[in-house]
Amino acid sequence: MAQEAFRADIEKGYTFEAPSFVLGGAMLGEETLTNTLVRIPLGTLNRHGLIAGATGTGKTKTLQIIAEQLSREGVPSLLMDIKGDLSGIAVASGGHPKIDERHAAIGIPFTAAGSPVELLSLSEEPGARLRATVLEFGPVLFSKMLDLNDTQSGIIAVTFKYAEDNDLPLLDLKDLRKVLQYLSNEGKEEVEQEYGRISTASVGAIMRRVVELEGQGAEKFFGERSFEVEDLTRIDELGRGIVSIVRLTDVQDRSKLFSTFMLQLLAEIYATFPEEGDLDRPKLVVFIDEAHLIFEEATDALLDQLEAIIKLIRSKGVGLIFVTQNPADIPSDILGQLGLKVQHALRAFTAKDRRAIKLASENYPLSDYYNIDQTLTELGTGEAFVTALDRKGRPTPLVRTMLRAPESRMDILTDREIKELVAHSPLVRKYNETVDRESAYEILEAKMARAREAEQKEVIAAQREQAEKTTTSRRRTTEKSMFDRIMSNTTTRQIGRTVARELTRGLLGVLGISSTRRRRRR
Repeated sequence: MAQEAFRADIEKGYTFEAPSFVLGGAMLGEETLTNTLVRIPLGTLNRHGLIAGATGTGKTKTLQIIAEQLSREGVPSLLMDIKGDLSGIAVASGGHPKIDERHAAIGIPFTAAGSPVELLSLSEEPGARLRATVLEFGPVLFSKMLDLNDTQSGIIAVTFKYAEDNDLPLLDLKDLRKVLQYLSNEGKEEVEQEYGRISTASVGAIMRRVVELEGQGAEKFFGERSFEVEDLTRIDELGRGIVSIVRLTDVQDRSKLFSTFMLQLLAEIYATFPEEGDLDRPKLVVFIDEAHLIFEEATDALLDQLEAIIKLIRSKGVGLIFVTQNPADIPSDILGQLGLKVQHALRAFTAKDRRAIKLASENYPLSDYYNIDQTLTELGTGEAFVTALDRKGRPTPLVRTMLRAPESRMDILTDREIKELVAHSPLVRKYNETVDRESAYEILEAKMARAREAEQKEVIAAQREQAEKTTTSRRRTTEKSMFDRIMSNTTTRQIGRTVARELTRGLLGVLGISSTRRRRRR
């Protein structure tokens, strides 16, 4: 009797007129009730979701299942592949007797199929490069990313404004550093007249934050060619949504870069996508694996910005699904925004673990059929508690679910398969071309070089003028010194007296006055 009531409640709660897909079969106790299917409505996936559970309970496979079912329904998705184990979604499963057994218990056939996949990369991993310019971040988001105070944020705002007013493109971090250096040194007088005084100490603090960001590899992310988010919403020739996988295996220890990338991407999607209203299926679903990496290093300002975007982005037809070990990894304000919840098993090894399980059980609707906190520790691999939202925004009944198996391969692609995938990618050809056009760094370098050249010419001219003055002064001094030496010489004086005497005698002779007459007069 209880089983019939349970079956009726599940069929009522998980039957939808709008498009949906089968996630698995309902379980009561340890028994899977064949043909009592748990469906997920596509129309409410823009209300976001959570996949949680301890290590080894099947979170990644659940992500894989949902992504490939969305692809079959024509919904593109973006997957953050932190561990590097999602690329197998591109290849059809090889099948297995246990998979057939599982699907027979659920009541649906198993069909092996791969999904169309595009590999993306933030670093040196194979795939189309994801980049954005500093200018695209804007001063507000950039300041929040660096956790700057009001004074420092004001300097960033002035930097962006000065760059805009003087046609200085801020493309990468070296552009930003060059403008900051210029405003605090050579251009200090200029900027103070136009925008006000800039503190050199505050500029130094900002520069240190930028260097820290560069230390996490951000210089590879900032620059051109900028990634166009519309390329995430592509459909293949068979009408399947493209599954874009961002390979992040080499950024696990650079959480600030990861959170920066995620926030900018979501902000760009929000700014670019048009308002959609209520759609029968989302335009894009973004899966954020190892979501705690975003939140553990994010500043309060960054979290506030992320929360705001999560609230607003669903109106653009975009859903976000966070994948993590424990719901407590997600800030409560964000956790409250998540409609779909797929909770795998949690393990209780300590008193703290038991308290965490008790707290996690309170995130789900009450149930007449399960002792939730106890069942959370009893779920097997590939089983989960599931609840979603119906079209009216009401939570569906909490149900223990035997999840269907992925239709694609449950391991990673080989290096050869990855190379072949990348070789046929139109996005690799589009975004992997290196573009380094003239920007703020080069323009200011040229300006400063011209200023240094002009200053050097002035110095040389001043030195030449001074040299000429010194030469003239020395010549005059030399001529005067020679005359003085001649006139002070004894021989010169004797010759002078003799010459004077003879001149006098000659003059008197001309006048007809003899020396004898001169003597007589005496």
